[in-house]
Amino acid sequence: MLYRENGQFKTSYRADSQIFAIRQDRVAILALLIAAFVLMPLLASDYLFSAILIPFLILSLAALGLNVLVGYCGQISLGTGAFMAVGAYAAYNFQVRIEGMPLIASILLGGLCSTAVGVLFGIPSLRIKGLYLAVATLAAQFFCDWAFLRIKWFTNNSSSGNVSVSDLNLLGFSLDAPVQKYLFVLSFVSVFALLTKNLVRGAIGREWMAMRDMDVAAAVIGIRPVYAKLTAFAVSSFIVGVAGALWGFVHLGSWEPAAFSIDRSFQLLFMVIIGGLGSVMGSFFGAAFIIFLPIVLNQLPQALGIHIGTETASHLELMVFGALIIFFLIKEPHGLARLWSTAKEKLRLWPFPH
Repeated sequence: MLYRENGQFKTSYRADSQIFAIRQDRVAILALLIAAFVLMPLLASDYLFSAILIPFLILSLAALGLNVLVGYCGQISLGTGAFMAVGAYAAYNFQVRIEGMPLIASILLGGLCSTAVGVLFGIPSLRIKGLYLAVATLAAQFFCDWAFLRIKWFTNNSSSGNVSVSDLNLLGFSLDAPVQKYLFVLSFVSVFALLTKNLVRGAIGREWMAMRDMDVAAAVIGIRPVYAKLTAFAVSSFIVGVAGALWGFVHLGSWEPAAFSIDRSFQLLFMVIIGGLGSVMGSFFGAAFIIFLPIVLNQLPQALGIHIGTETASHLELMVFGALIIFFLIKEPHGLARLWSTAKEKLRLWPFPH
């Protein structure tokens, strides 16, 4: 009864096409933002910020970028970790080679460099698709891993291959405390989530979805495949590059190419599959699932009084991940976001059976 739309009248096209058309959704999102920006900084511990919340937000942003490409445009990519690495290393070079470069400018420029690389490796999508496109993007992963490991210029001639960023400053304020880093990342994620939601609801988003559903029919009705696919690669790579820069600068502080290996690409792909393809909310659901499930699996046996070894716990985690991915691919291809949407629809109709 609390989710009914009785008395909510829409008298204009703008009111009918707003992002959150139901008043309860607007209240829920506002409450969520207040909790994230106000209550969390007051109540959460430094460990919660550093080990859970900051990684969750950054991986949500990366999954959001991948969802633009895979979920909305239907272009399979296995090179997301490479585009994150490009954003991280490009932002690092802007930061250390240009005196006085602002932190936000370095991160955004890192995203632009990732955009250029993403468009370059997205050009084969004009000719190939499906498994062949996945192999082409996988080549981007291997190439970037080799480049950042062998070409010393990217690491500012570091002998060990590691790079580090310290003393983060934003408009003269130091970002040392975990709560400050959390608010910084949360601001990025909120802005990019809003921009992406508006983007996929517009003309370019409809072009992406038309290419995803049937590219031949989309070309027949006047949609340019070159423009649609390359813009999807550009937007996706930009968001992923920004997420990579945040991952290196804010979460890791010091990293090497192994931090953006192919395992990271598969992890993000699992997030999108479990959370929901073609859904902004699904990117957050998938990231929360991947981040929080290992914690639950580690704590649950102890809570139940069952003592298992560390190796058994890690194997159990992999088994559960694999089983859930197979479950969602078979039973609910649209992931957790679809389950959430179905629950909301049932609440809107309750108690009527139809």
